[in-house]
Amino acid sequence: MPLTLRDLVADAGLGLVARAGAQALDRPVSWVHTSELADPTPFLEGGELLLSTGLALRAEDSRELVERLTAVGVAGLGFGVGLSHRRIPPELVAAAERAALPLLEVPRPTPFIAISKAVSRAVAADEYASLRRTSRAQHELAQAAGTSNGLAALVRKLARLLDVWVLLLDAGGRLLHSAPAAASARLGQLESEVDKMRAKRGLAAAGFSLGDQEVSMQALGGRARGFLVVGRRGPFATTDHHVINSAASLLTLALEQVEALGAARRRLRSGFLELMLRGEPVRDVLADLHAELPPEPFRVVALAGARDRDELLSRLAADLPSAPVYLAEHDDVVVGLVGDGGLPWLTGQPGVAIGVSEPSGIAGLAEGLRQAQQAARAAKRADTVVHFRDLAGYGLLNLVPVDDARAFADAVLAPLRGQDVLVESLRTWLAHHGQWDPAASRLGVHRHTLRNRVRKVEELLGRSLDQPGVRAELWLALQVIDRPGE
Repeated sequence: MPLTLRDLVADAGLGLVARAGAQALDRPVSWVHTSELADPTPFLEGGELLLSTGLALRAEDSRELVERLTAVGVAGLGFGVGLSHRRIPPELVAAAERAALPLLEVPRPTPFIAISKAVSRAVAADEYASLRRTSRAQHELAQAAGTSNGLAALVRKLARLLDVWVLLLDAGGRLLHSAPAAASARLGQLESEVDKMRAKRGLAAAGFSLGDQEVSMQALGGRARGFLVVGRRGPFATTDHHVINSAASLLTLALEQVEALGAARRRLRSGFLELMLRGEPVRDVLADLHAELPPEPFRVVALAGARDRDELLSRLAADLPSAPVYLAEHDDVVVGLVGDGGLPWLTGQPGVAIGVSEPSGIAGLAEGLRQAQQAARAAKRADTVVHFRDLAGYGLLNLVPVDDARAFADAVLAPLRGQDVLVESLRTWLAHHGQWDPAASRLGVHRHTLRNRVRKVEELLGRSLDQPGVRAELWLALQVIDRPGE
């Protein structure tokens, strides 16, 4: 514990007497400074016990001196009597009492050097004790880090050592561990502060108040692999910050190890997926690696367009449902093998284009992946989850890039531009498979009128509509211009 003014007054060998500001004697003393200057504040940092005999002090200047000392934050003023002054000037006592500034009378037999030595010894002892506490705490944290579940153990140990609540968050601000468990309820209150720190990128730390709680937050590692949040009622001492920094360093190393292990597992899963696509029997090996495949038939899901596939895989792995899911990377997509129980979870992922195959098994895995990738390409254009079975319902157009389809339609229908009646007549006639009477009835015109319109279309296009290929091209072009958003 740091030395206080009360401790100095209690030291009978010093003979100090509190003449004012007794209510503030519990202030800690950082150091002792002796000065006879009328204004010693330029040489003070705050927290010192200032010693003086009042050599340059005039009684009428007492209030000004006290105001200056209070403003700079001195712990107290020790006034030596028996030299410049037989007793402390009453004006100084009154000013100190009003300002709640501890004013200690130093008797003539007590040299200032004795007070300095007492404070120096106490400061050295306190620093040594702090060093020992920090060393013991670092040792216990290191032991916790070496356990089988190092991250959780480190969080619990830090909470016990400093009597604080602790949250460990991942790079996205999601909770990994908390101690005590009830501390997780504070996560919602911290979202804005976590967002600020995530925006800073790299190494960052912040201290702030959360109601009656003082909070310290640190980014873990240069790439901000996570965040350590520590809080309690009351301020943190220097020793506390040393312990928190040690915990942050150990957690950074642990997260790096977890990340490296996760990356290795993802590479293994991707490698085994390649083997399965080639028809190699790997199910028994996967069971040994605790990489369970869902029961057949399962769905192959392709998640395309992720900015960082490793980050997506890490996020998915941290949030797996109870149903078995096999996750891997293939080419430029994340691939999931999942049963119907886990399908809603996997297809509910934001920020990616998702394609889903027909029910498949190991024997048909390559075909299932092809279906999923094809559906994912359509999902990029449709901005929704696309199941392969729906592609036929969407038509061939969903397999053609929008710009290419539009260019094709514009070229085919260019001679009919501005001829809305002819275009509508052509559409209706083709929809009725070239049958004149039903198409004319639908349009509300005589069949001879429809014949004349179709003949005009042929003249403008310079092509005969008796050819099935021409009809197919025209019908496809009309579907393109009829699509929503075209």
